[in-house]
Parts: sequence; structure tokens; C-alpha cells
Amino acid sequence: MCNVTDMELTFTQEDILEAGVDEIIGAESLMAGLKSGRPLRVKLGIDPTSPNIHLGRSIPVWRLRAFQELGHEIHLIIGDFTGQIGDTSDKDAERPMLEEATIQKNLEKYLEQLWMILNPARKDQVHIHYNSEWLGTLSLGTLGHLADAFSVNTFIKRELIARRLEGGSRVSLREMLYPLMQGYDSVMVKADVELGGTDQRFNLLAGRTLQEQAGQPAQAVITNPLIAGTDGRKMSSSWGNIISLLDTPQDKFGKLMRVADELMGEYLQIIPLSARPFSKEEIEKRVASGENPRDLKLELAQTVVALYHGDDEAAHQREAFISQFSEGNKPEEIPDFSIEQLQGATAIVDLLVTTGLAPSRSEARRLIDGGGVRVNDRTITDTNEEIELTTGLVLQVGKRRFIRLV
Repeated sequence: MCNVTDMELTFTQEDILEAGVDEIIGAESLMAGLKSGRPLRVKLGIDPTSPNIHLGRSIPVWRLRAFQELGHEIHLIIGDFTGQIGDTSDKDAERPMLEEATIQKNLEKYLEQLWMILNPARKDQVHIHYNSEWLGTLSLGTLGHLADAFSVNTFIKRELIARRLEGGSRVSLREMLYPLMQGYDSVMVKADVELGGTDQRFNLLAGRTLQEQAGQPAQAVITNPLIAGTDGRKMSSSWGNIISLLDTPQDKFGKLMRVADELMGEYLQIIPLSARPFSKEEIEKRVASGENPRDLKLELAQTVVALYHGDDEAAHQREAFISQFSEGNKPEEIPDFSIEQLQGATAIVDLLVTTGLAPSRSEARRLIDGGGVRVNDRTITDTNEEIELTTGLVLQVGKRRFIRLV
């Protein structure tokens, strides 16, 4: 899938050096490289530990797009090897090793998602690598040489690792090797610049260390802040609070409208500078002047949906959202749920669990007790009620979750 946005996007050096930047390490070498006129080798590594690339991860990919538009070489490292090993940089517990089959399944739509942001018209500038090519054949002799560049003391002083050790939790030797592997990726592609989130800082610095060991210039590093998910915690696939690039336009719009008002400024970081509908300062001024934050969120959601699905689709989703939530209408498109035998009666609690509208029977009862469950526009009040199954019956949970039985 190619990027379908019909926005007029322009990219400048500000998109590299200022947009969504937390820290630049090696700024002098980066600036010298940008001024030299030669194409820089810009690296971003992504481990396919889940099938989705979410909007939090889109921040460094949009920075890659800026580098691409300004004529630089893009080196995408797909961590099919490191994804099996598992990085615990942002985890309070050891990440389990993944099976190769799981990684391969997660990879199926990865490139499709990356090309939703990168420019396919400049495909010749994009080099895609799978790090199993070199990590899968790494000898013990080479591994020992690389490991000699690091000390155990440095690793265990990392905040999360230190906290786990103090709490008596296990820290595996495998976890200590992960930064070395990510750093070796930089050596193999001779990266001039590497991008990543603030949680990756230790691993990004490992690339500089191993490049110096290999006699290469140390790469510059640009980190981006991590953004909150739909529930206010850090956006993470493991927590299920993500907005995915593969989400439908309707889901993207609805999830963005659920984000807390105070996070709007933070969410500007997922939008290129030239496409942002307003600045963080403008948000504060407009809200202070009495404007409803919901109106600003509508602009924000429309902009994000337009980036991935085009202006017409974004405008349609805005109108549909206003119609559904302000005027109390049902959405135009209600997903079907197939039940093999549509006959007889089923307990409403079981029906909610079967259709996935509730994760458990206890949660189903809670939703009913809270008045949040409707069947064909009728509010269900009895948790023991049985529902006669018929084709076309519409179940609703909350304001935006609908299913039609078929």
C-alpha cells in the first residue's frame, strides 16, 4: 500500500532537527554531514514483535521520510533476528523470546505499513535489510570481540535493569546481548545517523561504541519522545492502547477522539510540520479563549486520517463522527458478526463475550449494570436476560461499538 495522502507535504531540515526531537547526540557531526551535500546513511531499526506499526512508532518513520525527501539514503533494519531475542529497554520484566514463525507472521504487513509513510516515488533511496543476514551467522569469536567493548557495570546501571535486580527479578544474559546486536546493525550498514525513541538511548549509543571499535565514524543519534496511548499510558501493542497504521479510517478517527484533551499537543508529533493544523501554543490559546477542546480534536483526528487515507475519507469520517455522537445516529457501516446458528435464545452476557464486545462475563455484567448495552436500540438492564437471535440484530456497547448478527 502506498501513501494515499493528497495533502501538500513539504519537508525541510526542521523536520529532521526539531519536529518531535528529544535529544541529538553527535549534533556537530550531523550538522557537518547535512552541510556537506553528500547523502547521509540514515538508519532505523524496527523489531516485528507485533503485526502493527502504531502512531507512536510513526514519529521516527516520518523523520525518515524527511531525510528521504531531502535526498539521503534510508536504511531500514527489519529486526527479524533481534525480534526473536527481545529488547527489554522499556519493560519492567524480561521479554519472552519469540518463535521465528511468529516473527515471520508479524512481518507480513510491515512493509505495507512503512510505505504508508515513506515516498514510493523515491524507492531507490530506501534500502531494506533483515538483520538475520549478519546476526544469524555471527561467530562466537566475533561476538566475543564485540562484547569486549562493553562492561557489565554499564548495563546493570540502567534504571529499569537496576530496579529489576534490586527487586530480585531475573535478568538474562540474552538481554545484555541485545544492545550489542542493535549496535552491530549500525556497523554493518555504516550508519551516519540512527533514529529511535528515548527508551532506545542505551542501544543507540551501543552503535556509536561498536562503530568506533570498527574504525568507523560514530553515528549521530536523534531520539524522539514516546507518546501516550488511548488510555494515557505509553502507547504499546502489549497494552492494547495503540492506534495502528492498519486501523480503518473509522477506528483511527474514533480512537483519536478518545485521547485525553491534554494530550493533543503531544499528538502533534505524529504529524509532519507542514501538515499540522495548529501548534501547541495555538491549542492553549484557543482553549483559554473558551473554545471546546473537542473541536480541536476533530481537526487533529481529521488531519491524521487524511495523512493515511486522503482528504475525502477524512472529511467523511469527521461528518460521520459528528452525526453519530452529536446527533445520536448509528454509524453507516456496522461490522457483521457471523453466528453459525441464528436460532433460539442466548444469555446477553454470553452473547457479549462471544461477539467480543466484552472480554469476560464479569465485564459484560458491569457494562449492563452501567446502562452501556443496547440491543436494537433497547437498553438492557437485566444481566440475566436472554436474547432471541435473529439476522440483522444490532448489539451496541457504549457510544461507538456496534455489531450486526448475520
